[in-house]
Amino acid sequence: MLEILYRDEHLIAINKPAGLLVHKSFYSGEADTYAIQELKKQIGQKVYPVHRLDRKTSGVLLFTLDKEMLKTMSDLFAARAVEKRYIAILRGWAKEEETIDYDLINENEVKQNAITRYRRLQTSEIDLPFLKHQTSRYCLVEAIPETGRFHQLRKHFKHILHPILGCRKHGCNKQNKLWVQTFGINKMTLHAHQLMFNHPLSNEKITLNAAIDKEFKMVGDILNFDLSAYS
Repeated sequence: MLEILYRDEHLIAINKPAGLLVHKSFYSGEADTYAIQELKKQIGQKVYPVHRLDRKTSGVLLFTLDKEMLKTMSDLFAARAVEKRYIAILRGWAKEEETIDYDLINENEVKQNAITRYRRLQTSEIDLPFLKHQTSRYCLVEAIPETGRFHQLRKHFKHILHPILGCRKHGCNKQNKLWVQTFGINKMTLHAHQLMFNHPLSNEKITLNAAIDKEFKMVGDILNFDLSAYS
């Protein structure tokens, strides 16, 4: 059963588990189950995804229950009237705060402007030898993408040389392998913990929060991060 975070006559939001595809996609490959199908079966009616999360990314995922509201919510996303907040664990200690303004190439080889704001929340240094270093450093950040490009956060954090822990395509695979060998964990530590917008019909401020999963908490425990605000 999918965890339902919010539901009214027009909208429904879930806490998408890591590993679950939102829908069929040429770029994500095939799967036995998809969020759209599972939610449709669970509530007994059609749902329409307003945005997407990567397969390995967990967190708030919003759907509409009719096509009219899909158009309305899509327009809100396009106008940047919806704020998405993520938490991520990065390799190394990133700056205390930064705006990453770095163009990205999409799936169709088109360059697009992409902007991400982030702030560092906590830092950690553990006794985990890596290459010439006797310890390994990590940080917990909150990231707010102002644009919604494909793999934006993963690519942006790679660009500033602080890749997301557990990300294979845009991460540090030597670190990822070290975590699998040492802790038996290959979790990509990226979670969409909050979504905020004004309801298009009532204008009520809607704030949706999604708790982290057990694997994310396990990584946080190893690094002595306080993740109580996201649990």
